[in-house]
Amino acid sequence: MILDSLQGFVPFALYFSLGYLLTVTFLFIYSKVTPHCEWTLVKAGNTTAAIGFAGTLIGFVLPIASAAINAVSLLDFVVWAVIAGVMQLVTFFMVRLYMPALSEKIEQGKLSAGLFLGAASLATGILNAACMTY
Repeated sequence: MILDSLQGFVPFALYFSLGYLLTVTFLFIYSKVTPHCEWTLVKAGNTTAAIGFAGTLIGFVLPIASAAINAVSLLDFVVWAVIAGVMQLVTFFMVRLYMPALSEKIEQGKLSAGLFLGAASLATGILNAACMTY
């Protein structure tokens, strides 16, 4: 019975490892694309940056979790993860259109900027995940 349960371990390990790698890669790319460095700000104790970055992280992971559930292959999983990442970048730039000084406000610790960015990123991720149920 235990051996039957463990038959799914290899696919689990592949999807989980790939998902983790995709997440770290996305966060690296995201922090390079934004005018402010989330990693530096979060390490320095900037709560505003942490809230915005956390929303982006969750907003990316939700759809890749959905993609993992629905993927027919690892390549399919990667394609939908890339789409999820692109949508998060689009969200950042859309929020920045609405709030042109977004990066400056995050750097200054203006909580409203981080909360709005985090919520927009999370909302994008929820919608993205729902649309990936194919």
